Amino acid sequence: MAQKNILLKLLPVMLAFFVMGFVDLVGAITNFVKEDFHLSDSVAKMLPAMTFFWFFILSVPTGLLVNRIGRRRTVVLSLVVTSLALLAPMFGYSFPAMMISFALLGIGNTLIQVSINPLLSSLINEDRLASTMTFGQFVKAVASFLGPVVATWASVTFGNWKLLFPVFMAVSILAALWLGMTKIDGEKAPEGGGLGFLNCIRLLGNSIILLSFIGIACHVGIDVGINTTAPEIMKEYFGMSREEAGFASSVYFLFRLAGCLVGAFALARWSGRKFFIASVLLMAVATAGLIFFRSRELVYACIALAGLGNANIFPVIVSQALLRLPGRRNEVSGLMIMGLVGGTVFPLLMGRAADMTGTQTGGLAILGVAVLYLLFLSSKLKK
Repeated sequence: MAQKNILLKLLPVMLAFFVMGFVDLVGAITNFVKEDFHLSDSVAKMLPAMTFFWFFILSVPTGLLVNRIGRRRTVVLSLVVTSLALLAPMFGYSFPAMMISFALLGIGNTLIQVSINPLLSSLINEDRLASTMTFGQFVKAVASFLGPVVATWASVTFGNWKLLFPVFMAVSILAALWLGMTKIDGEKAPEGGGLGFLNCIRLLGNSIILLSFIGIACHVGIDVGINTTAPEIMKEYFGMSREEAGFASSVYFLFRLAGCLVGAFALARWSGRKFFIASVLLMAVATAGLIFFRSRELVYACIALAGLGNANIFPVIVSQALLRLPGRRNEVSGLMIMGLVGGTVFPLLMGRAADMTGTQTGGLAILGVAVLYLLFLSSKLKK
C-alpha cells in the first residue's frame, strides 16, 4: 500500500520532469528562428544564451526560495512560468517575442531544476536516488526528443512549426494542476532554516561541490552545443535543408533518451564512477568524429554517441553532490543548477569560434575542452 502511495506521488513529479525537458526546445527553435529572421550564427546563439543565463542569476536565490515555500510549491510555480513562456509567441511571432519566451523558459526551468531533485529525494531512499534521478532524466529526454519531431512535423504538415507552443503549453498546465493537488511529506526545509545567500555561495569552498559545479557547466554546454550545432553541421557538411537537418537534433535526443533508460537500471547496480568514465569516453569519440568525419552515416553515428554519452552525466554529478552535504540539499541543488549557465557560455563561445573559423568545427573544438574536463572530474568521484 505504501509503495502504491509513493508511485501515485511520483507520477506528477515525473510529468514535471517531462515539462523540464521543454528547455531543450531551444535547440530546435533556434534553427527555425535563425532562418525566419536571417540571423548570423553569433546572434542566433543568443537565444539559448538568453535561456541559460537565468540559471546563473536565479539558481541560488531559488534554493533560498525553496526553503521558504517548499519544494513542491516551487516546482508548481516553475510549471506556471513555463506555461507563460510558451504562451508569449502565440500573441505575435517576432524576434523580441522569442527573446521574452526564451527568457521565461529559462526562469521557469531554473525554478524546476533547483527544486525537483530535492523533492524527489523526499520520496526516494538514498541508495535509489541516482537511478531514480536518471529515470527522471529519461522522462525529460522524451520531451527533448519530441520537441524537434513536433516542430518539424508541424512545419512539413501544416507549414507552421509554431503549433508546438499550444501543445506543450497544455502539458505544462496539466502538470501544474496535478502536482498542485498532490501532498508530499518531508519536502520542506530542515529545521533551523536554510543558509543565507553568501553562506550558500561559500559552499563552493567545498572542493567536490566546486568541481561538480564546473562539471555541470560542461555537461550542459555539451548538451546545448550539440543540440544547436548538429543541424548546422548537417547543412554545412551535406547541404541539407532546414527540415532535413533538424533530424540531427532528434537523433541526438533519441539516443540520449536510450542512454537515460539504460542508466536508470545500470546505476542501480554498477559503480557510478565507472559508468561516468564510460560515458565521457563515448563523448570524446563522438566529438573527434564530428570534427574529422565527412560521411553522413558516421556523422549521425557520432551524434548518437554524443547523446548516449551525455545522458547520465547530470544525475551522477548531482546525486554525488547532494549526498556530500545531505543537510543542505536545497542550497547544493541551487549551486548545481547555477552550473547550467554553461548552456549560455558554451554556445556563445561556439558561435564565436564558428564565425571566426567559418566552419562548425571551430565550435566543436570548444566542446572538446568540456569533454576533457569531465574526464578529469571522473577521478574525483566516489567509487
